Amino acid sequence: MDKQKAALVVILGPTASGKSALGIALAQRFNGEIVSADSRQVYRGMDIGTAKVTPAEQALVPHHLLDIANPQDIYTVSQFQHDAIDAINGILARDRQPFLVGGSAHYIQAVVDNLDIPHVPPQPALRAELEARSLTDLLAQLEKLDPQSAATIDRNNLRRVQRALEVCLVTGKPFSEQRGMKLPLYESLLLGIQWPRDVLYKRIDIRIDERMVQGLMREVKELLAGGLEHARLEEMGLEYRFVSRCLRGEFVSEAEMVQRLKYATHDFVRRQLSWFRKDQRIQWIDGENNMEQEAETKVSTFLYKTV
Repeated sequence: MDKQKAALVVILGPTASGKSALGIALAQRFNGEIVSADSRQVYRGMDIGTAKVTPAEQALVPHHLLDIANPQDIYTVSQFQHDAIDAINGILARDRQPFLVGGSAHYIQAVVDNLDIPHVPPQPALRAELEARSLTDLLAQLEKLDPQSAATIDRNNLRRVQRALEVCLVTGKPFSEQRGMKLPLYESLLLGIQWPRDVLYKRIDIRIDERMVQGLMREVKELLAGGLEHARLEEMGLEYRFVSRCLRGEFVSEAEMVQRLKYATHDFVRRQLSWFRKDQRIQWIDGENNMEQEAETKVSTFLYKTV
């Protein structure tokens, strides 16, 4: 390990792989604190649909970057990068070990690789023009101007598509080409949790059923009652998107919505894994076989090895 850089342990993996529980266990073992790397857990009032760690779990280990934004507001990758680095440096200043835990690949990359994210200020006139166009039309243009961003972006997130196009049109360069890397701030260990695909799908299905029992429909209704619009819920990930559509009568029944949500989540996980598999630095841990013990060994070796 580079002794000139502080150590950062990253726990990542697909939806329902067990990241939160493993992060807590490792943070307890290694005097750590957790920085959440989840693009939706930053929002207040979005607990069940994001599988946010409970207050009891948060009491076991200090957690950072949970419940820091209103869901009506847009919390950007650039904001996350700034806030996460501040949180990590604060943990290090307390002589504790930072753990970055989550499944939002771009958020993780922004910190680990210290991405140089383009800071193009919003262009009101251009944005108004983009907002007047359909999502299909915007995606078609993005595919021409920046195929890489079009392939990796959340294609249902209108605001992200608009923003990627905005940066392309203002700078004259693909958005994906402008996210360069500066020198890394930390020496990072990336641990990924893997499961056999069929087992992971079963875990996803069980968790979705659990979320419904816990009150996912009620949570979405409360968000709507608080002023959040259906258009914003469409941008908040599959759980909120599907429940919002169910409440608008787009499914025959709640049971149909749940089944369609499960299939959509399986598809999302395939894309997540495809993204993660491109990063050869990730050390994969078998979720079925002594996961916690294997992770402990890897973290201990990383933190205490000599150069």
